Order: sequence, then C-alpha cells, then structure tokens
Amino acid sequence: MSVAALTLRPAAPLDAGAAGAILHGFARATPWMPCLMSGAEAVAHCDRMIARGWVTVAEEAGTVQGFLAREGDFIHAFYVAGGATGRGLGRALLDRAKMERPALSLRSFAANGPALRFYRRAGFRRVAEGDGRDNDEGLPDLRLDWRREAGAR
Repeated sequence: MSVAALTLRPAAPLDAGAAGAILHGFARATPWMPCLMSGAEAVAHCDRMIARGWVTVAEEAGTVQGFLAREGDFIHAFYVAGGATGRGLGRALLDRAKMERPALSLRSFAANGPALRFYRRAGFRRVAEGDGRDNDEGLPDLRLDWRREAGAR
C-alpha cells in the first residue's frame, strides 16, 4: 500500500520528542518488551542519535510517524508509530537506507515476529543468534544482514 504525502528527511533536533514517543510507545505496547526507559529518557536517547546524524524520519501531514537510525551500515533503531504500521512507511525508510548503502545489518528481538517477517520480505538473512547477554533488555535476538545484489543499484 502506498503512502500519500510521505516525506522522508534527516531528523532535526525538534524531532526528538516525536521519535522518543514512538520508541517509548513501542516498549509500553509490547507485552514481551521490558520498558527500560521513561518517556523522557527515550526522547534523550533519540536526541543523541539525531545529534550524531543517524536519523531519518518519515513524516505525514507534518507529523513524524516513524524513524530509522543508521550509523554506516548498522541500523541502531527502526520504529513506526503503532497507528501508522502497515501503510508503507517502514518500507520507505528501509528502501532509502538500502539506496544509501550496499549492505545493512541490524539486530531484532527473536520475539518480534512481525519485524522478522518484514525483514525477511525485505531481503534480510539471519546470520547470528544472541541469548540476550549483549543487549540491555536481556532478550534473545538475531543479527540480520542485507546485501545489494551484484549489478543492482
């Protein structure tokens, strides 16, 4: 499904509040996900990623509905607001990252079935499994990689 009036742009400092609300909202709405940050801490975390130049936001009608934080080839954070899922925003953010890099890597929690299906459809492959010792949440996770096919652009 296509998204009408979608804008993808580098995040500005004032986007930290919206990105933090999306991040915090995911943790609060997901039963298996421990909520390790307060809303204010999530905003501060997003502010740090924005200050580093990592964040691209997806905006509809002037409202940030999702974001992807990428440092080089590694995606640190990728979230779409709960009410905005299934409309192509995540796909648009990921497609932009794929245009900018020949390869991408990320970690996703093993319990996050919808995200894992999304990444599989987007061409990511599982390359490693973690038992939770390497993330703050203590949850099993998977390392997923994507590579552009030779000759593709």
